[in-house]
Amino acid sequence: MSRKKWVVSSCDRDLAADIAENCGIEPFAAFLLCAKGMTDEFEVESFLYDTDLIDPFTLPDMAEAVERVSAAIDNGERITVFGDYDADGVTSTALLYSYLVSRGANVDCYIPDREGEGYGMNNCAIDTLKERGTNLIITVDNGISAIEEIKYASALGIDVVVTDHHRVGEVLPEAIAVVDPHREDAFCEFTEWAGVGVAFKLICALDDSDGYDLLQEYGDLVALGTVADIVSLKGENRILVRSGIAFMNAALTEGTLRTGLKALMDICDPSGVIDSGSLAFRFAPRINAAGRMATAGRALQLLLAEDKSEAEDIAREISDANTMRQSVESGITEAAIEIIENNPHIKNSKVIVVNGENWHQGVIGIVASRLVERYGKPCIVISESETGAKGSGRSIEGFSLYDALNYCESLLTQYGGHILAAGLSIECEKINDFRKMINEYADTLESIVPVLNIDCKLNPHSINTDILAATEILEPYGADNPQPLFGLYNMELVSVQPVGNGKHLRLSLRKNGCSVNAIMFSATLNDFQYAISDKVDLAVRLSANEYMGKTQVSIQVKDIRLSAYDDEKVIKSLNDYEAFCRGDELDLSVKKTIAVDRDFCGKVYKYVRGNNGWRFSEELLCYRLGLSEDKIMSCKIALDALCQLGIIIYKEGKYILPDENVKSSLENSEIFRRALQVRESV
Repeated sequence: MSRKKWVVSSCDRDLAADIAENCGIEPFAAFLLCAKGMTDEFEVESFLYDTDLIDPFTLPDMAEAVERVSAAIDNGERITVFGDYDADGVTSTALLYSYLVSRGANVDCYIPDREGEGYGMNNCAIDTLKERGTNLIITVDNGISAIEEIKYASALGIDVVVTDHHRVGEVLPEAIAVVDPHREDAFCEFTEWAGVGVAFKLICALDDSDGYDLLQEYGDLVALGTVADIVSLKGENRILVRSGIAFMNAALTEGTLRTGLKALMDICDPSGVIDSGSLAFRFAPRINAAGRMATAGRALQLLLAEDKSEAEDIAREISDANTMRQSVESGITEAAIEIIENNPHIKNSKVIVVNGENWHQGVIGIVASRLVERYGKPCIVISESETGAKGSGRSIEGFSLYDALNYCESLLTQYGGHILAAGLSIECEKINDFRKMINEYADTLESIVPVLNIDCKLNPHSINTDILAATEILEPYGADNPQPLFGLYNMELVSVQPVGNGKHLRLSLRKNGCSVNAIMFSATLNDFQYAISDKVDLAVRLSANEYMGKTQVSIQVKDIRLSAYDDEKVIKSLNDYEAFCRGDELDLSVKKTIAVDRDFCGKVYKYVRGNNGWRFSEELLCYRLGLSEDKIMSCKIALDALCQLGIIIYKEGKYILPDENVKSSLENSEIFRRALQVRESV
């Protein structure tokens, strides 16, 4: 896990108290809303209670879209809903297709194959639709970048209506209608719909409805697609997801939940309650897995299924696909990490671009997310094949991947996406040039560091079920409204015990006579780097845990750090090290912090040897050596020098000792000589 800067939200307690009283909510909930930046009573009430849906005709070209689609319905023309293979695209397709069927339309649908066709419209697919007799294509969750493909469809006599939510390029496609809230001429009060949200606005306009009656029918699809696409859960999206989840739970109680979703729920989440978490972490990954590992058509069939037996078969199939996805993703992640760790120029760059042959294109976006979490910087994973290369990237707050790819446009065959997630196509021989150019772009920006936002500090004495009751009003959680994250500071580590067959850890901690237990998922005793009696800070989430009819507070650890070290100093030292490795010009103040010499390297080696190697962070090594934060850079340089000489070996993220002692002069290490030169230049 990358080192993050912890930022505790500021909050005016008096203002929070006023909001609590005037809005009639729990004081702690008001405090958290203020911490999230909602300091206006109108904004708070809108966030919590607003139910007004936006007039769909405020979206650009909506009137033109309704006119053309209505004519096609009335005239019996063949309509094809052209979707996408992710959960947003599949739910969008299911929603619009189902609605058009209910209107008696002559309609079918088409979702391109991820491996064979890639994202969006393509001429071969258009040829197929022409042969089927399609007169009108309606795109959902794609189409805004299909400039040439829509021209081709038009030349074949096929009209196109675009509904999309992706960023708009310099040129709009020449379609009958282009419904996209991000158009420059759009004047929508809200623009952050997922693809399924835009498709929903289309059926509202077609039905001349305010949307609430349609939410009862399609709210499950809207909620699932919106949560899956990780768009903002503020504004209308919050209304759509909150309403959709409510309708889903009501249908679950009444036994009328959509057949396919019930079959999927029986496999992945039989707890009996649906919330934003279950949609995001249980339903959506399985819907996505169908498009990643097999065909998204199966996920679409699941959402449209009416036969229980058929739905159960498909639910098992896509759950198996999700298990396969996890395995493939793990293998590619390990391969990517190995490449990065063995190539310092990649590892120490501001934007990591890693490429490999025939990596499964269905999972490289997830792999990019794993790498961002590990390295704390934007990461792009590229899969090379005989026909070219395709990449998927993920970013951190403050670095727009879309803008970065736009800067590199001259090298790319195709690109698109959002600020934090984007995709690209490129010729294999241009990958190295792309790596260089995107880092040139990064050099033009101020240094970006990953941030962990803490909503508020908690005294362990105050942790009780009242907190859970107070925060219920904030749900549903998601992008721009994450589940509250609390900080427990200066906690003494009392014990660490493996649980769940050693896959997780239970930490016992205390402060000022108050003891608490916390669970740390996906952490093993062997990799846990802190020792008993260490003082640590923890970023935690709280949830309800029912046991023998009694509700207790479960504390889940999301991040942990040393209490003694200052975040900004640690991150600065880590960034200074990378700048040194890249050969950047260092400030005089940075040069003065470099302590690398024979004695320093000897001290580092002696400690590593005394511990039979070192498998934890260099930050913790620096702390165990009794050094200040600004010496982390020097510790890393010393370790690099010892590795260059073979005195120690860096393997799979750990420093290990060779089978036989190796003796060599430190002057034989290039990085040691360079560190000395920097010191001498001061």
